Amino acid sequence: MSKPELTKARRPRGLEDRGPAAIAAERQMLETIRQVYERYGFEAVETPLLEYTEALGKFLPDQDRPNAGVFSLQDDDEQWLSLRYDLTAPLARYVAENFDALAKPYRSYRVGPVFRNEKPGPGRFRQFMQFDADTVGAAGVTADAENCMMFADAMEALGIPRGSYVVKVNNRKVLDGVMEAIGIGRPEHAGTRLTVLRAIDKMDKFPVEEIRKLLGPGRLDESGDFTKGAGLLEVQINNILLSLWDPLNGPDNRFGVPDGIEFPNSDWSRAGAIEHELGWQDLHRLEALVRASGYGPDRIRIDPSVVRGLEYYTGPVYEVELTFDIPGDDGKPMRFGSVGGGGRYDGLIGRFRAENVPATGISIGVSRLAAALAHLGKLKTETPQGPVVVTVMDKTRIADYQTMVSELRNAHLDKNGHPKPGVLPIRAELYLGDSGFKAQMKYCDRRNSPLAIIQGSDEAAKGEVLIKDLVKGADLAQKAKTITDRDEYQRLSAQAQYAVKRADLVVEVRKALKG
Repeated sequence: MSKPELTKARRPRGLEDRGPAAIAAERQMLETIRQVYERYGFEAVETPLLEYTEALGKFLPDQDRPNAGVFSLQDDDEQWLSLRYDLTAPLARYVAENFDALAKPYRSYRVGPVFRNEKPGPGRFRQFMQFDADTVGAAGVTADAENCMMFADAMEALGIPRGSYVVKVNNRKVLDGVMEAIGIGRPEHAGTRLTVLRAIDKMDKFPVEEIRKLLGPGRLDESGDFTKGAGLLEVQINNILLSLWDPLNGPDNRFGVPDGIEFPNSDWSRAGAIEHELGWQDLHRLEALVRASGYGPDRIRIDPSVVRGLEYYTGPVYEVELTFDIPGDDGKPMRFGSVGGGGRYDGLIGRFRAENVPATGISIGVSRLAAALAHLGKLKTETPQGPVVVTVMDKTRIADYQTMVSELRNAHLDKNGHPKPGVLPIRAELYLGDSGFKAQMKYCDRRNSPLAIIQGSDEAAKGEVLIKDLVKGADLAQKAKTITDRDEYQRLSAQAQYAVKRADLVVEVRKALKG
């Protein structure tokens, strides 16, 4: 009789498994961010992983067609459902559905996985975690200023020092206005606008001459790969570049744009010029607010090259960038880059209602930020400490061993089952395998257990248990090679394993865990 064919164990590309160390590190980071968000008055809300596809809209990053890039399926009613690609579109649906019941302005935060049906690659996953905070119902730039300050506070709460991060701020009205003014603001030019945004997004990577190529006929890189350009005329390119120059705070070279460049003279170009000017006015108001709150340009600054890829942004947009260098794939130093972003999206909730609802928010890329914190040594990446293990020396006395485990697990509770103030619980487990003592000790080692509790027949007869301190035991094993004093060795051995009264088990375990 032939053996059945086994299913191959394989993980889908673009997805990852994570162990206790990564999960514990992420939990630590999320708790720190949560405390910052709550300090600003935000409260938690949770939305489902699946939404009706039509509710997500066509606002995926770097996609030119509706609903591209999402994982979708049909339910029994032949309704299309999709895994959420961010946390903002589901929030818009939630607010619209519960609009009258919510206090407004409505401030909430959400954390959870999002999904992208894209080709996976280095650092590019199909599932990743985001942590968002949004304010709905506040129209002025004050809410955007708070977002920027909250970004900065979150970075510093996580241990990233000033000088190692910066929150960069722009306004989509600045670029949208100039694109309207030069004749590419209408719906039929959506593809051209997206190419322009992608080019401007590379302002921090390429010199302005290369950006001109991306805005014009295209760019041939050193490897011979050609990137198609936006196909703009020289006067249009000059207008785009000039729009990125802030006369108050920007560079003096005007990105090489000659004097005398003006927008074309027509009704639509004048409307675009007005929107462009309003964008700069909003930026200067936001800048004044953060400066008044003590946030200098070393923490929050205006940067017209920030564009953000999502099309639903309507006003201020921002990114938090880490400014320190890390080794690149070629071994050369490279800037770590963005770990979060956000902006104003006043039209998104209006898709569900007959009115536009102002909204603005931020999103932190959890996995990317965790990698940065690990690089800085600000995140614990070692395996977390495991539970105290009660070993099984006599299988006929399982009930006695289980009693010990229960005493340890419930030591923080009073007789009514309520937690005692200031008393921490003890993690404990009973060894459930069938192996002997040596294998049980190996199990404890793999579980990263701090202590093993041992009671054989001799200890039971004396009313005692042995506490084996596995941390001190490992330390003793290292020192044994160099210790020549017998008394010193015996003293350390006595610390690594010792007998205590059975009635004092909980007290002695607490002492050992503290020591």
